Amino acid sequence: MIRVMTRWLDPDEQQTWRAFLAASRALMENLDRELQRDAGMPHAYYEILVRLSEVPDRRLRMSELADLTGSSRSRLSHAAARLETAGWIRRQECPTDRRGQVAVLTEAGFAALAAAAPGHVEGVRRHLFDALSPAQVDQLRRISEALVVHLTGS
Repeated sequence: MIRVMTRWLDPDEQQTWRAFLAASRALMENLDRELQRDAGMPHAYYEILVRLSEVPDRRLRMSELADLTGSSRSRLSHAAARLETAGWIRRQECPTDRRGQVAVLTEAGFAALAAAAPGHVEGVRRHLFDALSPAQVDQLRRISEALVVHLTGS
């Protein structure tokens, strides 16, 4: 039997890890609460609308949309059903793959996104960027980019 030594976090690493978790959780909870209150949508729905608004023809395969938003296929399907009921997206069969579906941002969905965006951007600014110096913003970007490369390989 091979024993692997656990590399325990030292006190500084433990403090950093817990601060990172608390800050990430608090930031996302605040942004989600504000979007719910001001725009009637959770942050996950906002992100779906944003992703669709940024691509040509405002349409994406559901599988690609799931990947871009970090959602499981089933979670995205549930969200898409709610967004479809609201009239913010519509789902169509994929023309190149009969098993696939395409999510399309509707004009009503784009209008909902346009109405929600100013408040959300102000929340991001107030809760994140206003608390940091320009040097800290640069450090946060570089740290975040390094983590993305490490964790996803891209």
